[in-house]
Amino acid sequence: MNLSTLKPNTSDITSETLEHINGYWRAANYLSVGQIYLRDNPLLKRPLKKEDIKLMRLGHWGTTPGQNFIYVHLNRIIKKYDLDMVYVSGPGHGGPALVGNTYLEGSYTEIYPEITQDENGLKKLFKQFSFPGGIPSHVSPECPGSFHEGGELGYSLAHSFGAVFDNPNLIAACVVGDGEAETGALAASWHSNKFLNPETDGVVLPILHLNGYKIANPSLLARIPHEELIKLMEGYGWKPYVVEGDEPMQMHRDMSFALDNAMADIKKIKNYTTQEDSQVPRWPMIILKSPKGWTGPKFIDGKPVENHFRSHQVPLSDPIDNDEDFKQLEKWLQSYQIGELFDKNGTLKKVYKELAPQGSRRMGMNPNTNGGLLLKDLLLPDVQDFALPVKSHGDNGPGDTRSVGAFLKEVINLNSKQQNFRLFGPDEILSNRLNEVFDATNRQWNAQTDPNDEFLAPQGRAMEILSEHLCEGWLEGYLLTGRHGLFTSYEAFIHIIDSMFNQHAKWLKVTAELPWRRQLASLNILLASHVWRQDHNGFTHQDPGFIDHVVNKKASIIRVYLPPDANCLLLTMKHCLKSKHYVNVMVAGKHPSPQWLPYDQAILHCSKGIGVWDWASNDQEDQTDIVMACAGDVPTLETLAAVSILRKELPELRIRVINIVDLMKLQSETAHPHGLSDSDFDALFTKDKPVIFAFHAYPWLIHRLTYKRTNHHNFHVHGYQEEGTITTPFDMTVLNKLDRYHLVQDVLKHIPRSESKNDYLQEKMKDMLIKHRNYIEEHGVDMPDVKDWKWDI
Repeated sequence: MNLSTLKPNTSDITSETLEHINGYWRAANYLSVGQIYLRDNPLLKRPLKKEDIKLMRLGHWGTTPGQNFIYVHLNRIIKKYDLDMVYVSGPGHGGPALVGNTYLEGSYTEIYPEITQDENGLKKLFKQFSFPGGIPSHVSPECPGSFHEGGELGYSLAHSFGAVFDNPNLIAACVVGDGEAETGALAASWHSNKFLNPETDGVVLPILHLNGYKIANPSLLARIPHEELIKLMEGYGWKPYVVEGDEPMQMHRDMSFALDNAMADIKKIKNYTTQEDSQVPRWPMIILKSPKGWTGPKFIDGKPVENHFRSHQVPLSDPIDNDEDFKQLEKWLQSYQIGELFDKNGTLKKVYKELAPQGSRRMGMNPNTNGGLLLKDLLLPDVQDFALPVKSHGDNGPGDTRSVGAFLKEVINLNSKQQNFRLFGPDEILSNRLNEVFDATNRQWNAQTDPNDEFLAPQGRAMEILSEHLCEGWLEGYLLTGRHGLFTSYEAFIHIIDSMFNQHAKWLKVTAELPWRRQLASLNILLASHVWRQDHNGFTHQDPGFIDHVVNKKASIIRVYLPPDANCLLLTMKHCLKSKHYVNVMVAGKHPSPQWLPYDQAILHCSKGIGVWDWASNDQEDQTDIVMACAGDVPTLETLAAVSILRKELPELRIRVINIVDLMKLQSETAHPHGLSDSDFDALFTKDKPVIFAFHAYPWLIHRLTYKRTNHHNFHVHGYQEEGTITTPFDMTVLNKLDRYHLVQDVLKHIPRSESKNDYLQEKMKDMLIKHRNYIEEHGVDMPDVKDWKWDI
């Protein structure tokens, strides 16, 4: 018989300890119910009155007693084995459990001294929960010991693995809810065990909490046969222990046995320096099957509640106006017999208080959950060592991301001792031309290998799996626990993590407002293989809309950069890797492309974030006729190609060329910290001249960022118009009217037409577009006029 199907059977726990654990659990359950319902009379020293009950009752009970059960048992093994352990709450809205347990262990009061360990403190603790001016109902940043917010499901395991990479002494106890277990991100996360190195990384202990139901439906993993569930987890590579039932004392005994067995397994794996037969170690996990809403009302109005979806949120919905609900609530609160647990002052009795760990061993005070406390500055090389020589504007370069690959190689080398930087990507590090990183590191991989594999090793700084969810989740967990990293992805498919980015940005926003939270390293995202160079993959790979999504978030958190060439990208990358507490999005090309700025000019340009390129402009002595603005590498190329046509054909036309690296410069200084003042913006873009703007992404974003500016009505933006296919690189710009010929035509529409040669130039541009179409349809490549074009003014 497979041992993983047996109930655990090894522990030295005594009956007295089990009684104390049960008492602690009752206290945590009482605190959880009190948070949902009570605003006064926290110790029930007098009979409950309807005035003691919150007028608006919010929160989630169903998952809470199971999480309280897990928390107290984790406290026991932390003390027994002196563990460095964090608690990751995957089920949605488990706030009452984590707030209550951190209060019982004393962490909450240390962070919030006004929430004292007495009756008055309990009253404040209860009232603030899901109350205006108080705290949210989920495991939010305000809660000590949290670094994973349970508001959105699917990412708990990925965050847990990110937390333990390069953290060899840390154990992340990850509670996976049965609703969460149905998400695609969580299903993929079980495979993270193939990337864990027992020597250099910590441990993730998954606790699959199956309480049978979600909001209004049964959960799938709770309804499949027991043997099938075991085989599923074993197929993922785990060794499951099952704890199942509803009788508290027996469940306490079984959970104690399961955890002691799991710790024995972990010790055995961690003591191995090499794995037998090159097999992935089978890390332990626990499957906990307990009733949803355990210890709560069993029936309400004749309908089942405990062990049913009706316990999910607030089981007794109307205890103020419904007398039967009121009686049941009072009975429910009294069932925990809190007089046995708290003294007359409202302080947890010593015999129970001693069950909690001390100091930073408490899960609420573990420094990994406030990663900024552990953050060390990243060692970064001198950008000049990697800068491309640019003898004349427009010199050809090998591809902007190639230079960054060389830079990142040295970042990895410089931080090899600190082991606090990793590169994450969905099997695209090579595709995005960051090849040189593999001169410094391997891909971390602890599954089977083949002699023909490349760059795979049990330890490495590069993390690749074909799941954007896992890459993002691993990186977030890594950052949240005090390290640095970079996520590189195809631009079109970064949308897969839209919602994950949302949650992280919200976390950064809220933690920045909490004085006890410390700043984290920024979430850095490099988008390569972008929309304008996905001509070989076609329409499915062409979408620059992630920028729009990012700009929706809090201005104090988000930054968007569109460097026009390799030197600007290098400087931007170093700036982003040095920064703290932002989300930095960089977009760059990987194909050979023109290099516009020598290193010294690139420093000045990137420092400003936006500027006039005087070497491309000719309005220095006269009044400006037209402004040509660009943001992005391909838009910059097409803008300068258009400018070269205009300056040769219409030499009297006075043109100003503006390039934007930092997109947020376009906003007002009152809307974004990087924004320009109105006077500075007007000095650049003028107050009344036409602006032909070539933009990397969707045109309306520029209008949105500039709509309050004096000259906004004169902005004519070219960008991606949702036109694409498998075609030539230049044809992609033509399809979306971002090309040089359409830009020239637009200029001619917005300048005085007093001279007939303007009309001839219009016709010439139409002819060039026809010539382009005919050429690519015959030859399959762009015509020499485009491919061989050079800036020669």
